[in-house]
Amino acid sequence: MLVERFGCRVTVMVGGLLSGLGMAMSALARTITDIYVTSGITGLGFCLSFQPSVTIMGHYFERRRVFANALSSTGTALGLSTLPLIANILLSSFGWRGSFLILGGVLLNCCVCGAVMRPLGPASGPNKPKHSQVLDKPNNIPLQQERKGLTGHVKTVLCDIVAFLHRHLAFDLLVSNVRYRAFAVGVTWMMLGCVVPLVYLVPYATHNNMEIGRAAFLMSIMGLVNIAVRPVAALVLGLPRFRGSSSFVYVFAFAVLLNGLSNCICGASASFKVLLLYVVIFGLSMSVAGSLLFTVLMDTVEMSRFPSALGLLCMLESGTLLIGPPLAGILVDSTGQYAYVFYACTVCVSSAGLFLMVSFYFLDCKREAEKKKKKKKSVKMPSDLYQKPVITLANDDQCSHVASKGRNSENTVYVTSV
Repeated sequence: MLVERFGCRVTVMVGGLLSGLGMAMSALARTITDIYVTSGITGLGFCLSFQPSVTIMGHYFERRRVFANALSSTGTALGLSTLPLIANILLSSFGWRGSFLILGGVLLNCCVCGAVMRPLGPASGPNKPKHSQVLDKPNNIPLQQERKGLTGHVKTVLCDIVAFLHRHLAFDLLVSNVRYRAFAVGVTWMMLGCVVPLVYLVPYATHNNMEIGRAAFLMSIMGLVNIAVRPVAALVLGLPRFRGSSSFVYVFAFAVLLNGLSNCICGASASFKVLLLYVVIFGLSMSVAGSLLFTVLMDTVEMSRFPSALGLLCMLESGTLLIGPPLAGILVDSTGQYAYVFYACTVCVSSAGLFLMVSFYFLDCKREAEKKKKKKKSVKMPSDLYQKPVITLANDDQCSHVASKGRNSENTVYVTSV
Protein backbone atom coordinates (compact mmCIF):
# COMPACT_ATOMS: atom_id res chain seq x y z
CA MET A 1 0.00 0.00 0.00
CA LEU A 2 2.84 2.40 0.80
CA VAL A 3 4.56 1.56 -2.49
CA GLU A 4 1.42 2.34 -4.46
CA ARG A 5 0.82 5.55 -2.50
CA PHE A 6 4.32 7.01 -2.06
CA GLY A 7 6.55 4.98 -4.39
CA CYS A 8 9.50 2.68 -3.79
CA ARG A 9 12.03 5.43 -2.99
CA VAL A 10 10.18 6.88 0.00
CA THR A 11 9.17 3.46 1.34
CA VAL A 12 12.74 2.13 1.26
CA MET A 13 14.09 5.26 2.95
CA VAL A 14 11.49 5.00 5.72
CA GLY A 15 12.38 1.32 6.11
CA GLY A 16 16.08 2.13 6.39
CA LEU A 17 15.34 4.77 9.03
CA LEU A 18 13.21 2.37 11.08
CA SER A 19 15.69 -0.52 10.84
CA GLY A 20 18.64 1.67 11.83
CA LEU A 21 16.69 3.28 14.66
CA GLY A 22 15.49 -0.07 16.01
CA MET A 23 18.97 -1.58 15.91
CA ALA A 24 20.51 1.45 17.62
CA MET A 25 17.80 1.46 20.30
CA SER A 26 18.72 -2.15 21.10
CA ALA A 27 21.97 -0.83 22.55
CA LEU A 28 19.90 0.85 25.28
CA ALA A 29 17.90 -2.26 26.19
CA ARG A 30 17.88 -3.43 29.80
CA THR A 31 15.52 -6.41 29.57
CA ILE A 32 14.66 -9.06 27.01
CA THR A 33 11.29 -7.33 26.58
CA ASP A 34 13.10 -4.24 25.33
CA ILE A 35 14.93 -6.41 22.78
CA TYR A 36 11.58 -7.77 21.57
CA VAL A 37 10.25 -4.25 21.03
CA THR A 38 13.34 -2.93 19.26
CA SER A 39 13.59 -6.09 17.17
CA GLY A 40 10.00 -5.51 16.04
CA ILE A 41 10.90 -2.00 14.91
CA THR A 42 13.98 -3.32 13.09
CA GLY A 43 11.99 -6.09 11.43
CA LEU A 44 9.36 -3.59 10.26
CA GLY A 45 12.12 -1.55 8.68
CA PHE A 46 13.49 -4.65 6.96
CA CYS A 47 10.06 -5.37 5.47
CA LEU A 48 9.63 -1.82 4.17
CA SER A 49 13.10 -1.95 2.59
CA PHE A 50 12.94 -5.45 1.10
CA GLN A 51 9.63 -5.54 -0.76
CA PRO A 52 10.01 -2.22 -2.65
CA SER A 53 13.55 -3.14 -3.70
CA VAL A 54 12.21 -6.29 -5.36
CA THR A 55 9.27 -4.42 -6.87
CA ILE A 56 11.44 -1.71 -8.45
CA MET A 57 13.52 -4.38 -10.20
CA GLY A 58 10.44 -5.58 -12.04
CA HIS A 59 9.65 -2.04 -13.18
CA TYR A 60 13.19 -1.17 -14.22
CA PHE A 61 13.80 -4.31 -16.27
CA GLU A 62 11.65 -6.23 -18.70
CA ARG A 63 13.88 -7.77 -21.36
CA ARG A 64 16.68 -8.56 -18.88
CA ARG A 65 14.46 -9.07 -15.85
CA VAL A 66 15.71 -12.59 -15.12
CA PHE A 67 19.32 -11.48 -15.22
CA ALA A 68 18.62 -8.48 -12.98
CA ASN A 69 16.73 -10.50 -10.36
CA ALA A 70 19.33 -13.25 -10.27
CA LEU A 71 22.22 -10.80 -10.02
CA SER A 72 20.58 -8.69 -7.34
CA SER A 73 19.96 -11.77 -5.19
CA THR A 74 23.74 -12.21 -4.98
CA GLY A 75 23.73 -9.50 -2.33
CA THR A 76 21.77 -11.79 -0.05
CA ALA A 77 24.42 -14.48 -0.29
CA LEU A 78 27.19 -11.96 0.22
CA GLY A 79 25.55 -10.58 3.33
CA LEU A 80 24.86 -14.01 4.81
CA SER A 81 28.51 -14.94 4.33
CA THR A 82 30.16 -11.79 5.67
CA LEU A 83 27.83 -10.37 8.33
CA PRO A 84 28.30 -13.20 10.89
CA LEU A 85 32.07 -12.71 10.68
CA ILE A 86 31.74 -8.93 10.96
CA ALA A 87 29.34 -9.29 13.89
CA ASN A 88 31.79 -11.51 15.78
CA ILE A 89 34.60 -8.99 15.24
CA LEU A 90 32.40 -6.14 16.46
CA LEU A 91 31.27 -8.14 19.47
CA SER A 92 34.82 -8.89 20.56
CA SER A 93 35.97 -5.30 20.01
CA PHE A 94 33.05 -3.12 21.14
CA GLY A 95 30.73 -5.40 23.12
CA TRP A 96 27.11 -6.08 22.31
CA ARG A 97 25.91 -2.53 22.96
CA GLY A 98 28.55 -1.00 20.74
CA SER A 99 27.87 -3.63 18.08
CA PHE A 100 24.19 -2.71 18.03
CA LEU A 101 25.05 0.97 17.57
CA ILE A 102 27.47 0.28 14.71
CA LEU A 103 25.07 -2.09 12.95
CA GLY A 104 22.34 0.52 13.33
CA GLY A 105 24.55 3.01 11.51
CA VAL A 106 25.21 0.43 8.80
CA LEU A 107 21.48 -0.11 8.33
CA LEU A 108 20.97 3.61 7.80
CA ASN A 109 22.69 3.09 4.44
CA CYS A 110 19.38 1.60 3.29
CA CYS A 111 18.22 5.23 3.11
CA VAL A 112 21.03 5.89 0.63
CA CYS A 113 20.00 2.83 -1.39
CA GLY A 114 16.43 4.08 -1.45
CA ALA A 115 17.50 7.59 -2.49
CA VAL A 116 19.12 6.31 -5.69
CA MET A 117 15.95 4.49 -6.77
CA ARG A 118 14.70 6.69 -9.59
CA PRO A 119 10.93 7.11 -9.33
CA LEU A 120 8.92 5.91 -12.30
CA GLY A 121 6.09 7.87 -13.86
CA PRO A 122 2.53 7.13 -12.85
CA ALA A 123 1.13 3.98 -14.36
CA SER A 124 -1.11 4.48 -17.34
CA GLY A 125 -2.88 2.39 -19.90
CA PRO A 126 -3.07 -1.35 -19.39
CA ASN A 127 -0.52 -1.28 -16.54
CA LYS A 128 -2.52 1.14 -14.46
CA PRO A 129 -3.85 -0.53 -11.31
CA LYS A 130 -7.53 -1.14 -11.47
CA HIS A 131 -8.97 -0.34 -8.09
CA SER A 132 -11.89 -2.24 -6.78
CA GLN A 133 -15.22 -0.65 -7.43
CA VAL A 134 -16.12 -1.10 -3.79
CA LEU A 135 -12.95 0.70 -2.73
CA ASP A 136 -13.30 3.56 -5.21
CA LYS A 137 -17.01 3.99 -4.65
CA PRO A 138 -17.95 3.06 -1.11
CA ASN A 139 -21.35 4.60 -1.69
CA ASN A 140 -22.36 1.88 -4.14
CA ILE A 141 -24.26 0.25 -1.25
CA PRO A 142 -27.95 1.03 -1.61
CA LEU A 143 -28.93 4.21 0.16
CA GLN A 144 -31.76 2.49 2.04
CA GLN A 145 -29.25 0.02 3.46
CA GLU A 146 -27.04 2.84 4.75
CA ARG A 147 -29.96 4.45 6.53
CA LYS A 148 -30.58 1.45 8.71
CA GLY A 149 -28.58 2.90 11.55
CA LEU A 150 -25.93 0.77 13.20
CA THR A 151 -26.52 -2.22 10.90
CA GLY A 152 -25.92 -0.09 7.82
CA HIS A 153 -22.70 1.38 9.24
CA VAL A 154 -21.41 -2.07 10.17
CA LYS A 155 -22.12 -3.40 6.69
CA THR A 156 -20.43 -0.37 5.14
CA VAL A 157 -17.32 -0.85 7.26
CA LEU A 158 -17.21 -4.56 6.46
CA CYS A 159 -17.51 -3.87 2.73
CA ASP A 160 -14.66 -1.34 2.95
CA ILE A 161 -12.52 -3.82 4.86
CA VAL A 162 -13.17 -6.55 2.30
CA ALA A 163 -12.33 -4.15 -0.53
CA PHE A 164 -9.12 -3.12 1.24
CA LEU A 165 -8.07 -6.74 1.76
CA HIS A 166 -8.85 -7.65 -1.85
CA ARG A 167 -6.88 -4.70 -3.18
CA HIS A 168 -3.83 -4.46 -0.93
CA LEU A 169 -3.46 -8.02 0.37
CA ALA A 170 -4.10 -9.68 -3.01
CA PHE A 171 -6.83 -11.95 -1.66
CA ASP A 172 -8.61 -11.52 -4.98
CA LEU A 173 -5.55 -12.99 -6.73
CA LEU A 174 -5.79 -16.08 -4.56
CA VAL A 175 -9.34 -16.53 -5.79
CA SER A 176 -9.04 -15.51 -9.45
CA ASN A 177 -5.45 -16.40 -10.42
CA VAL A 178 -4.99 -20.15 -10.13
CA ARG A 179 -1.29 -19.98 -11.07
CA TYR A 180 -0.59 -17.52 -8.27
CA ARG A 181 -2.56 -19.70 -5.87
CA ALA A 182 -0.52 -22.78 -6.79
CA PHE A 183 2.76 -20.87 -6.52
CA ALA A 184 1.84 -19.39 -3.14
CA VAL A 185 0.87 -22.79 -1.73
CA GLY A 186 4.08 -24.43 -3.01
CA VAL A 187 6.41 -21.70 -1.73
CA THR A 188 4.65 -21.50 1.64
CA TRP A 189 4.98 -25.25 2.15
CA MET A 190 8.61 -25.15 0.97
CA MET A 191 9.53 -22.56 3.61
CA LEU A 192 8.54 -24.97 6.38
CA GLY A 193 11.78 -26.88 5.87
CA CYS A 194 13.87 -24.60 3.67
CA VAL A 195 15.91 -22.75 6.30
CA VAL A 196 15.84 -25.40 9.04
CA PRO A 197 19.07 -27.05 7.74
CA LEU A 198 20.85 -23.69 8.06
CA VAL A 199 19.87 -23.56 11.74
CA TYR A 200 20.73 -27.16 12.66
CA LEU A 201 23.73 -27.95 10.46
CA VAL A 202 26.38 -26.75 12.93
CA PRO A 203 24.71 -28.33 16.00
CA TYR A 204 24.32 -31.58 14.04
CA ALA A 205 28.03 -31.60 13.15
CA THR A 206 29.21 -30.77 16.68
CA HIS A 207 26.81 -33.34 18.14
CA ASN A 208 28.71 -35.94 16.09
CA ASN A 209 32.11 -34.91 17.55
CA MET A 210 33.17 -32.44 14.82
CA GLU A 211 35.20 -29.43 15.88
CA ILE A 212 33.26 -26.18 16.04
CA GLY A 213 35.72 -24.51 13.66
CA ARG A 214 35.23 -27.11 10.94
CA ALA A 215 31.47 -27.05 11.43
CA ALA A 216 31.39 -23.26 11.02
CA PHE A 217 33.62 -23.63 7.95
CA LEU A 218 30.83 -25.62 6.29
CA MET A 219 28.52 -22.62 6.57
CA SER A 220 31.20 -20.42 5.02
CA ILE A 221 31.53 -22.83 2.10
CA MET A 222 27.78 -22.71 1.57
CA GLY A 223 27.94 -18.93 1.45
CA LEU A 224 30.82 -19.00 -1.02
CA VAL A 225 28.88 -21.40 -3.25
CA ASN A 226 25.96 -18.96 -3.23
CA ILE A 227 28.22 -16.05 -4.11
CA ALA A 228 29.82 -17.96 -6.98
CA VAL A 229 26.69 -19.59 -8.42
CA ARG A 230 24.19 -16.73 -8.37
CA PRO A 231 26.08 -14.51 -10.86
CA VAL A 232 26.59 -17.53 -13.12
CA ALA A 233 22.89 -18.32 -12.88
CA ALA A 234 22.16 -14.70 -13.75
CA LEU A 235 24.31 -14.94 -16.89
CA VAL A 236 22.89 -18.28 -18.04
CA LEU A 237 19.23 -17.50 -17.33
CA GLY A 238 19.60 -14.07 -18.89
CA LEU A 239 20.64 -15.44 -22.30
CA PRO A 240 18.37 -14.51 -25.24
CA ARG A 241 17.22 -18.10 -25.68
CA PHE A 242 15.64 -18.02 -22.22
CA ARG A 243 13.91 -14.65 -22.60
CA GLY A 244 10.17 -14.90 -22.75
CA SER A 245 10.35 -18.56 -21.87
CA SER A 246 7.78 -20.19 -19.60
CA SER A 247 10.23 -22.78 -18.34
CA PHE A 248 11.54 -20.72 -15.42
CA VAL A 249 8.95 -22.17 -13.08
CA TYR A 250 10.10 -25.71 -13.94
CA VAL A 251 13.75 -24.78 -13.35
CA PHE A 252 12.71 -23.27 -10.03
CA ALA A 253 10.69 -26.36 -9.08
CA PHE A 254 13.55 -28.69 -10.03
CA ALA A 255 15.97 -26.65 -7.92
CA VAL A 256 13.56 -26.88 -4.97
CA LEU A 257 13.25 -30.64 -5.49
CA LEU A 258 17.05 -31.06 -5.59
CA ASN A 259 17.40 -28.88 -2.51
CA GLY A 260 15.01 -31.10 -0.59
CA LEU A 261 16.59 -34.36 -1.69
CA SER A 262 20.06 -33.13 -0.73
CA ASN A 263 19.01 -33.19 2.94
CA CYS A 264 19.06 -36.99 2.76
CA ILE A 265 22.84 -36.77 2.25
CA CYS A 266 23.20 -34.82 5.47
CA GLY A 267 21.02 -37.23 7.42
CA ALA A 268 22.93 -40.27 6.15
CA SER A 269 26.31 -39.34 7.63
CA ALA A 270 27.94 -36.60 9.70
CA SER A 271 31.52 -36.94 8.42
CA PHE A 272 33.19 -33.82 7.09
CA LYS A 273 33.46 -35.11 3.50
CA VAL A 274 29.79 -36.05 3.34
CA LEU A 275 28.70 -32.74 4.84
CA LEU A 276 31.01 -30.91 2.42
CA LEU A 277 29.23 -32.60 -0.50
CA TYR A 278 25.92 -31.71 1.10
CA VAL A 279 26.63 -27.98 1.49
CA VAL A 280 27.83 -27.75 -2.13
CA ILE A 281 24.66 -29.36 -3.53
CA PHE A 282 22.44 -27.50 -1.07
CA GLY A 283 24.09 -24.17 -1.88
CA LEU A 284 23.89 -24.80 -5.63
CA SER A 285 20.19 -25.61 -5.61
CA MET A 286 19.44 -22.83 -3.16
CA SER A 287 21.20 -20.30 -5.43
CA VAL A 288 19.16 -21.25 -8.50
CA ALA A 289 15.89 -21.28 -6.57
CA GLY A 290 16.66 -17.93 -4.94
CA SER A 291 17.55 -16.39 -8.30
CA LEU A 292 14.22 -17.39 -9.87
CA LEU A 293 11.79 -16.95 -6.97
CA PHE A 294 10.74 -13.39 -7.77
CA THR A 295 11.09 -13.85 -11.53
CA VAL A 296 8.49 -16.61 -11.49
CA LEU A 297 6.21 -14.44 -9.37
CA MET A 298 6.56 -11.56 -11.86
CA ASP A 299 5.59 -13.92 -14.68
CA THR A 300 2.61 -15.19 -12.69
CA VAL A 301 0.89 -11.86 -11.92
CA GLU A 302 0.68 -8.49 -13.61
CA MET A 303 3.30 -5.95 -12.57
CA SER A 304 0.55 -3.59 -11.42
CA ARG A 305 -0.43 -6.20 -8.81
CA PHE A 306 3.08 -7.42 -8.02
CA PRO A 307 3.58 -5.38 -4.79
CA SER A 308 0.41 -6.73 -3.19
CA ALA A 309 1.07 -10.25 -4.51
CA LEU A 310 4.58 -10.19 -3.05
CA GLY A 311 3.28 -8.84 0.24
CA LEU A 312 0.74 -11.64 0.61
CA LEU A 313 3.32 -14.26 -0.37
CA CYS A 314 5.76 -12.93 2.24
CA MET A 315 3.03 -13.05 4.89
CA LEU A 316 2.13 -16.64 4.07
CA GLU A 317 5.69 -17.94 3.89
CA SER A 318 6.70 -16.08 7.05
CA GLY A 319 4.23 -18.17 9.02
CA THR A 320 5.81 -21.48 8.03
CA LEU A 321 9.25 -19.92 8.22
CA LEU A 322 8.55 -19.02 11.84
CA ILE A 323 7.24 -22.39 13.01
CA GLY A 324 9.76 -24.56 11.10
CA PRO A 325 12.76 -24.34 13.47
CA PRO A 326 10.69 -24.78 16.68
CA LEU A 327 9.02 -27.88 15.22
CA ALA A 328 12.46 -29.22 14.35
CA GLY A 329 13.58 -28.53 17.91
CA ILE A 330 10.65 -30.50 19.28
CA LEU A 331 11.59 -33.37 16.98
CA VAL A 332 15.19 -33.33 18.24
CA ASP A 333 14.09 -33.22 21.87
CA SER A 334 11.69 -36.11 21.45
CA THR A 335 14.01 -38.39 19.44
CA GLY A 336 17.47 -37.25 20.49
CA GLN A 337 18.61 -37.45 16.84
CA TYR A 338 19.35 -34.55 14.50
CA ALA A 339 19.14 -36.80 11.42
CA TYR A 340 15.34 -36.96 11.64
CA VAL A 341 15.21 -33.19 11.21
CA PHE A 342 16.95 -33.40 7.84
CA TYR A 343 14.73 -36.27 6.72
CA ALA A 344 11.67 -34.21 7.64
CA CYS A 345 13.07 -31.30 5.63
CA THR A 346 13.50 -33.66 2.69
CA VAL A 347 9.81 -34.52 2.78
CA CYS A 348 8.65 -30.90 3.08
CA VAL A 349 10.89 -29.26 0.47
CA SER A 350 10.91 -32.04 -2.14
CA SER A 351 7.12 -32.43 -1.96
CA ALA A 352 6.80 -28.68 -2.55
CA GLY A 353 8.99 -28.97 -5.64
CA LEU A 354 6.94 -31.86 -6.98
CA PHE A 355 3.72 -29.98 -6.29
CA LEU A 356 4.93 -26.95 -8.27
CA MET A 357 6.04 -29.13 -11.19
CA VAL A 358 2.79 -31.06 -11.44
CA SER A 359 0.56 -28.03 -10.85
CA PHE A 360 2.13 -25.80 -13.48
CA TYR A 361 2.39 -28.65 -15.99
CA PHE A 362 -1.33 -29.29 -15.59
CA LEU A 363 -2.12 -25.57 -15.87
CA ASP A 364 0.07 -25.21 -18.97
CA CYS A 365 -1.62 -28.17 -20.63
CA LYS A 366 -5.01 -26.69 -19.82
CA ARG A 367 -3.96 -23.33 -21.25
CA GLU A 368 -2.72 -24.91 -24.48
CA ALA A 369 -5.95 -26.85 -24.84
CA GLU A 370 -7.96 -23.64 -24.46
CA LYS A 371 -5.78 -21.88 -27.05
CA LYS A 372 -6.30 -24.68 -29.56
CA LYS A 373 -10.03 -24.63 -28.90
CA LYS A 374 -10.21 -20.88 -29.52
CA LYS A 375 -8.07 -21.22 -32.64
CA LYS A 376 -10.44 -23.80 -34.10
CA LYS A 377 -13.42 -21.55 -33.44
CA SER A 378 -11.71 -18.59 -35.13
CA VAL A 379 -11.01 -20.52 -38.39
CA LYS A 380 -13.62 -19.75 -41.06
CA MET A 381 -15.44 -22.47 -42.91
CA PRO A 382 -14.44 -23.03 -46.58
CA SER A 383 -17.92 -22.01 -47.72
CA ASP A 384 -17.35 -18.61 -46.17
CA LEU A 385 -13.89 -18.18 -47.69
CA TYR A 386 -14.81 -19.12 -51.26
CA GLN A 387 -17.96 -17.83 -52.93
CA LYS A 388 -19.41 -18.82 -56.28
CA PRO A 389 -19.34 -16.11 -58.96
CA VAL A 390 -22.60 -14.38 -59.91
CA ILE A 391 -23.43 -14.17 -63.65
CA THR A 392 -25.43 -11.14 -64.79
CA LEU A 393 -26.63 -10.66 -68.38
CA ALA A 394 -26.22 -7.21 -69.88
CA ASN A 395 -26.48 -5.43 -73.26
CA ASP A 396 -23.46 -4.78 -75.44
CA ASP A 397 -23.47 -1.09 -74.66
CA GLN A 398 -24.60 -1.30 -71.12
CA CYS A 399 -23.28 -3.22 -68.19
CA SER A 400 -25.53 -3.89 -65.23
CA HIS A 401 -23.69 -3.54 -61.95
CA VAL A 402 -25.95 -5.75 -59.93
CA ALA A 403 -24.52 -8.04 -57.27
CA SER A 404 -26.26 -10.32 -54.89
CA LYS A 405 -26.76 -9.03 -51.40
CA GLY A 406 -23.99 -9.77 -48.96
CA ARG A 407 -21.49 -10.80 -51.67
CA ASN A 408 -18.42 -9.01 -52.89
CA SER A 409 -18.79 -7.32 -56.28
CA GLU A 410 -15.41 -8.73 -57.31
CA ASN A 411 -17.06 -12.14 -57.56
CA THR A 412 -19.58 -10.86 -60.15
CA VAL A 413 -19.00 -11.74 -63.84
CA TYR A 414 -20.68 -9.59 -66.48
CA VAL A 415 -21.66 -11.24 -69.82
CA THR A 416 -22.30 -8.90 -72.74
CA SER A 417 -23.01 -11.51 -75.44
CA VAL A 418 -24.24 -15.05 -75.43
